[in-house]
Amino acid sequence: MNGIPGGLRTDQQPPMVIPLRHFLLALGFLAVGIGGGTVMAVTTLPGRPGLAHLHVLLVGWIAVTIMGAMTQFVPVWSGVTIYSRRVAVAQLWLVTVGLAGFGAALLAGALEWLPVGATLMLTGIWLFVYNVGRTLARARPFGFTERHFALALACFALVAPFGLLLAIDFTTPVFESLPVSRFDLHLAHATLALFGAVFATVVGALFQLGKMFTQAEPDRHSDRLLALEQLCFPAGLVALALGRGLTVEPLARAGGIAFLLGLAAFAVVIGRLLAGATVERSPMLVRYWVVVAALVTWVVLAAPTWWADPLTYESLFGHPDAQALLLLGVFGFVVIGSLYHIVPFIIWIERYSDRLGFEQVPMIDDLYDDRLERADFWATLAGFAGLSVAPLIGAPAAVVTASHVLATVGIALFIANTLLTIHRHGPDGIGGVLVSALESSEETPPAGSGEPDVDVSPEQ
Repeated sequence: MNGIPGGLRTDQQPPMVIPLRHFLLALGFLAVGIGGGTVMAVTTLPGRPGLAHLHVLLVGWIAVTIMGAMTQFVPVWSGVTIYSRRVAVAQLWLVTVGLAGFGAALLAGALEWLPVGATLMLTGIWLFVYNVGRTLARARPFGFTERHFALALACFALVAPFGLLLAIDFTTPVFESLPVSRFDLHLAHATLALFGAVFATVVGALFQLGKMFTQAEPDRHSDRLLALEQLCFPAGLVALALGRGLTVEPLARAGGIAFLLGLAAFAVVIGRLLAGATVERSPMLVRYWVVVAALVTWVVLAAPTWWADPLTYESLFGHPDAQALLLLGVFGFVVIGSLYHIVPFIIWIERYSDRLGFEQVPMIDDLYDDRLERADFWATLAGFAGLSVAPLIGAPAAVVTASHVLATVGIALFIANTLLTIHRHGPDGIGGVLVSALESSEETPPAGSGEPDVDVSPEQ
């Protein structure tokens, strides 16, 4: 895709440095997470490496990317100014520092320090929810994407305090006086985080981006499937989380099946949009095909698992051997594919858009290296295929290790390509994005944006 999508209110977006800084730090967590996963495949790390690894990927990579993307695209898509740029800056550093401390405490076995990191993350996440929530509240009417983003924000708001309680309970019992056990709250926490905060964002954004970059519109059959998704997805999520948190197996089972039915309907809609695309190949679209295939496969494997027993830890993420399908196949490829357009798009708008018509300027897809993009796609796809199939067929450990290495190489190439794009075309390069910690929060909003930027105070 070389063109600029129409209908976007780019005058409403926050300064480029705010979302780019989110994406840069998220890439750092991705590098740590994928490298740590490879190390864990060949040796043993101290402390609780599995829990640290999961949080680095889900919070550090995916959630921080979501925070940057929502901060950027809720104003763009909904035509409203971000509520507070200062809060958008603060949220990132609180979550980043909190997660770094949280992960270090897990690896060092210093569990008494976990509440400190969890408190910082909670504060950052709540600031994000407040800031984007106040922004989203001014968007009218609420469409498909806005409704899913609102659901995601509600889940983020619940996940953070649940995580703090779990962190405190490592050293100070807190569940003796509560009506739920640690295990039950853990299931509810993970359910709301993975299937609420992350999946609701992915569904809302993927529908918007799918339409935008296929240049296709849902037909009447897709509209019916979307109506089914909007009924089953939120209702199923609530029932699944409540059923797991309260240990009510029939409620969790019904919620899980409804949730999967909604996702299956959505996957068909995205598949139809991709099949009806009238544009040439792009990094985003080829990766979205992988997302659709992985999502359908994951749903098929998760359905009998959740029907049989939705309350066990083994079934937390669906089929116990299908985690790679969900984490890398769905979440990984949708984030990587989206960033291949979002990062160049932000840079192009900032650096080249005002030159269009006056001089020759590169198109959006010219900003990254297409050879690196194709190499990272095939390496990541091969690694993903191995990681997905190996546990299902009981492949030897050597196959798993080789798949980890391939996925690591592919993701490293993606990170390098993204960093090169920022370095070559960003007005201030990578250093400018990271060093200008507070400059963007002090800028005045663009003329005609409708409302001035505000401070943190909710009274303003």
